[in-house]
Formats: sequence, structure tokens, C-alpha cells
Amino acid sequence: MGAACLLALLSAEPVTAATLFVSNERDNTVTVVDAGTLSVVKTIPVGRRPRGIVITPDGREVMVCAGDSDRVDVIDTESLKVVRSIPSGADPEALNILPSGATIYVANENDSMVTAIDRASGKPLAEIPVGVEPEGVGVSPDGSVVVNVSESTSMAHFIEVKTAKVIANVLVDTRPRVAVFTGDGKRVWVTSEIGGTLAIIDAKTHKVEKTVAFEIPAVRAELIQPNGIAFSADGRTAFVALGRANRVAVIDAATFEIQKYLLVGQRVWQLALSPDGAKVYTVNGLTNDLSVIDVASLKVERSAVVGRLPWGIAVKP
Repeated sequence: MGAACLLALLSAEPVTAATLFVSNERDNTVTVVDAGTLSVVKTIPVGRRPRGIVITPDGREVMVCAGDSDRVDVIDTESLKVVRSIPSGADPEALNILPSGATIYVANENDSMVTAIDRASGKPLAEIPVGVEPEGVGVSPDGSVVVNVSESTSMAHFIEVKTAKVIANVLVDTRPRVAVFTGDGKRVWVTSEIGGTLAIIDAKTHKVEKTVAFEIPAVRAELIQPNGIAFSADGRTAFVALGRANRVAVIDAATFEIQKYLLVGQRVWQLALSPDGAKVYTVNGLTNDLSVIDVASLKVERSAVVGRLPWGIAVKP
């Protein structure tokens, strides 16, 4: 029986770790990291000032906003090369993609626009006026609504995909950066960097249901700068990056109570969940690294060096 077990183990399919793609704003690169070993697989040159980054639903392409090049660079996840560039309008900072994978939504910071782009052809489908300095782009699970936040207007703009029109403008705290739908699509979570708060918005009524403030002992209030959001696989826990506070807040997604603060690298900006839901990866801009949080134990396990001023992260299973 022992020999049979050994044979089964030897013949089993090898376990493949996820691949992490990190945009490095200062280096004009994307660092590719093996999530199992945290070793750098490749460094990919992209356009100037890469920030927002997403992976397509089919896992075949990673799209990164090259803000100072006015384009979105498309990386093939097999060859790990930029295979094409899509004109995006002025200064793209953040982007997202519909669950169908057909349409990309890009926040054009300098134009106060969200541009809808056909993924296959790279052609613009619509230009949607929003507030001043648009940034984070959230997409509802059913692909019917896109939410964009505008930094200087301090609003979350709800855009109906079918009509490409803004159907609601919701006032939030100062300088919102990120909008993320809950898994059931019922709420939108919006972080405000300067306001130092998190707004929970009812996705149907467009009303702010709850505002969460953060307070960390021995950390000055102005350093608490909420940014990236990631939900656990079961949707019960949320992880919120707190910028120069160098912490990730752990929040009960049902009660909105803060459970814990986890110390990570300096100026933690964006974060992402591993495909198996076991880990949360954070990118830390001022220590030029990423941190790994174990979801079960809520402990920071290790870190790995990436490029200079890492901004965003996308994960390929």
C-alpha cells in the first residue's frame, strides 16, 4: 500500500502556483512574481508611469494603464510580453473590465472621463463625463453597472453599462480612490484617502449606508489613507489598505466592525486575493515590496522585493 501511495503522489499533476503582476510606477515596468516561491520570474518594460492593472476574466491578458503614455499596454500571460497597446485617452490611471471580458473601462484622470473600450479591437465605444480626477473603477458582478470615483469631486459615479450614462452621483469623503462591489452586488465599498474613511453604499438606492473611520494607536490621523480593498473568498471579511499608516485593516463585512490592523510595508496601496482565497497580497510603494497575509490566521507571513514605487497588482491562477 505504501508503494501504491508513493506512485500516486509521483504521478499526480504538479501544483502550479499563482502568478502575480505588479505595476511599478517609477520603473515603468511590471514585475512578474511566482506566488509560491515569491521569486521574480520576469520584469516587463511597459509605458511610462504604470498604475492601474487588471487581468482579463479568461486569464490570458493583463492590462496596465501607462498614464504618461496615454495608453493601456496588454501583456500576454503565457509569453510575458507586451503584445499590443491600446490608445486610452489622456492620462489613464485606473481600469476595470466587464465579467464578459468584452469591454474595458478606463479612468482618464486629466479629461474627467471614463472611456469604454472594446477589448478585441481596441476601439473606443463611449466617453462618459464624470467628476474631476477620476480614479478607481468598480464593476458589478452581473456587469450591468460600473462605478467610478473622482478624487477632486469626492463622488462615486454610478454608470449604467447599457446606456453608457451616469445614473447617480454619490457624495463621499475627501479624495476617494477605490470602488469595489461586494460579491452579491448589493453594496459598493469606497475608500477616501484624505478623508481617512470607508463609505458603504447601497448599490440599489445609491445611499451611503455606513461610514467607517479608522483609528490606530500611535499613528497620526493624516497618515491613515484608505485605498485598496479585497474581500475574502466567502465575502465575510474585507481587507483595506491604509496607505502611509503601513497597515491593512481587517473588517467584518457584515457588521462593518474593524477586527484588527496588520502591519505591512510602507505606503500600502493596492491588494489582491489569491485564487484559492488563502492569501492576500499587498503592494507597498515606499518599501518597494509586496507582503503576504495569511487569511486564516490573519498574520503577515513574508514579503518580496519588486520594482520601485509599486502601485497595483493583478493575480493569474
